[in-house]
Amino acid sequence: IGHKALACSISDIAAMGGSPKYALVSLGVSGNLPVHFVKDLYAGMQALARKFGVAIVGGDTVKSAKIIINVSLTGEAAREDVVYRRGARPGDLIFVTGALGGSLKSGRHVSFTPRVRESQYLVKHFKPSAMIDISDGLAADLGHILKESRVGAVLEEEDVPLNPEATLANALYDGEDFELIFTLSK
Repeated sequence: IGHKALACSISDIAAMGGSPKYALVSLGVSGNLPVHFVKDLYAGMQALARKFGVAIVGGDTVKSAKIIINVSLTGEAAREDVVYRRGARPGDLIFVTGALGGSLKSGRHVSFTPRVRESQYLVKHFKPSAMIDISDGLAADLGHILKESRVGAVLEEEDVPLNPEATLANALYDGEDFELIFTLSK
């Protein structure tokens, strides 16, 4: 759970072409939750933070009836490297960084690796016109790019990369894949 809590925020930074830097983690837990649960949660965050050079610099722990995890993460990018959702243009091609669908069934949604390296490579070598991570499904997240860019798109069913256990519907609507979707000029 700790891994995913931090990974989602790292993925958001990657989706803009940035590098994650500093995190604040606030945790709400009940008084009867085992201490090892909290230690394991933070261990998952710390392992991922080390992998991506993120410093967890603070936060808060409070008593709560339900488990609440709030991660605030800053990142940085050179101004010319920042990629927004709103930059797609007519004629751009649409790409994703990996296969889609089935992440909930397979458990990949809690152990995924944010695509920071891929994002950095794309920004340095190709400069995507628009980019976002796929947390809500291909249809919804591509929809965000299209709406903010004021363009439309056509997807070819046979070109959508699927995980072995996934259907096209899984790729389009399930979400939780955390691959990057981006557009590039021809």
